[in-house]
Amino acid sequence: QVQLVESGGGLVQAGGSLRLSCAASGRIFSGRGMGWFRQGPGKEREFLAAISWNGGSTDYADSVKDRFSIFRDNAKNTVFLQMDSLEPEDTAVYYCAAARSAYGGFHSLNYDSWGLGTQVTVSS
Repeated sequence: QVQLVESGGGLVQAGGSLRLSCAASGRIFSGRGMGWFRQGPGKEREFLAAISWNGGSTDYADSVKDRFSIFRDNAKNTVFLQMDSLEPEDTAVYYCAAARSAYGGFHSLNYDSWGLGTQVTVSS
């Protein structure tokens, strides 16, 4: 499995931006798709964004597609989530995940390695 560690969360005002990072170690990172998910208070885990092994394909949840951007740096074994125009509804624990294959898509069952998460809190 791939070991994943998220960072970059914190407290931000509505309308602000954050960039989350997910550093990977262990088994091959560059050949695997990556994804970002989140879980808000009292809510189920929610898909946000996915990226293919080489960054050539991306997919986003409708709720974030105009505000969030996923990208990766395979040389640094890192995937990023740029979050702009944040809203209080974006408050959640954010998780990155490594897919079983070159592209994981939106379904969480397609991912077999998960980080412990980073808290993002957006104040109004």
